[in-house]
Amino acid sequence: MPFPELSDEFRISRLRSPRRKVRLVLDTDAYNEIDDQFALTYALLSPERLSLEAIYAAPFHNSRSEGPADGMEKSYEEILRLLAFLEHPAAGFAFRGSTDYVGAKRQPQDNEAVRDMIDKAMAGEADEPLYVAAIGAITNVASALLLAPEISRRIVVVWLGGH
Repeated sequence: MPFPELSDEFRISRLRSPRRKVRLVLDTDAYNEIDDQFALTYALLSPERLSLEAIYAAPFHNSRSEGPADGMEKSYEEILRLLAFLEHPAAGFAFRGSTDYVGAKRQPQDNEAVRDMIDKAMAGEADEPLYVAAIGAITNVASALLLAPEISRRIVVVWLGGH
């Protein structure tokens, strides 16, 4: 399926500051650096502003992991530790994500985080987009868009990343 055409007006409208509590999912490589742990905690402890619907583990590979799959798994375990500490149930809320990167061939990773993101994006009203805070590798988001391009009209991606 080709990507839907998004007008400049539509894209600019999505950049406006939301006037209400936002639906949010957090896509994080939580084991990679400490800032992700602060973001997760802040999101959970801000129910007056954010409706945190899910947390997804993102892959990473550096000296703290043996590869992207190991980085994702370590991040997932870190998410579970934080949720336990904050006394928030993980079942149906924390999801394992991609074990590799999309790469130049644009091969999406199909996993529980990606499927949940697609489901949550499509479940919302068209005028209440799902905000996706991606604070790690963009793989889960890119995979969701490749598998279901129609979600581009129903999400707002806020990405803090590099490379």
